[in-house]
Amino acid sequence: MTFNYFFPLVLVILSNLIYHITAKNTPNNINSFLSLTVTYVVGAIVSVLMYFIISKPSDVLKDINKLNWTTYILGLVIVGLEIGYIYMYRVGWNISKGSIVASISVAILLVLVGTLFYKEIIGMYQVSGIVFCIIGLILINLH
Repeated sequence: MTFNYFFPLVLVILSNLIYHITAKNTPNNINSFLSLTVTYVVGAIVSVLMYFIISKPSDVLKDINKLNWTTYILGLVIVGLEIGYIYMYRVGWNISKGSIVASISVAILLVLVGTLFYKEIIGMYQVSGIVFCIIGLILINLH
């Protein structure tokens, strides 16, 4: 296993950690959608800069024409994800519970999606993992 294998995982973990801390600390007295707008402007600037730094584009219009539906749907669901977490924290979810409940729930659903749509194999270890995740969800939500 190399740096190229683990770097994306570490990036996701650190980004998620900072993301949840930041979402939890987004002030309640500001408009969430205005906050997201500024967030996305910053993200757009960083993305454009990285595009030009990393890809050495020869023709931006050709690259734009290569985009498909996934780019647009991802944009829509990212807004739902962001506003969902901000609202979760605003209505009182603890940072320690909200993220893990959402993540475990998504993980369980992704096992099913992987099996049904991507022909991934589910074995007894995965079934056991799902059962333990469900038990974990129950336990973490007990007072």
